[in-house]
Amino acid sequence: MSRTKAERIAAAKKRHGFTEVNKPRRGGPKKFEVLAVEGDTVKKVNFGDPAMSIKKDQPKRKASYCARSGGIKGKSSKLSANYWSRKAWDC
Repeated sequence: MSRTKAERIAAAKKRHGFTEVNKPRRGGPKKFEVLAVEGDTVKKVNFGDPAMSIKKDQPKRKASYCARSGGIKGKSSKLSANYWSRKAWDC
């Protein structure tokens, strides 16, 4: 018997300790983690280098990052780390 979307989301929340979906939080093996839901797919996505600081308030760095990461596959899918990283940088 197949589980419904709500059941899959509830199971993933419990397994990974999330309270919300599609909302990044600090932690995990990387700097941030998010429980991403797109369509019927639920996936835990880790992104960001924990050893680096985020300097998105500096216009030149932000412009450079946004230009560099724009052509990467999966940027429009919530199931990709690039999508969440670009969203954090407001690209």
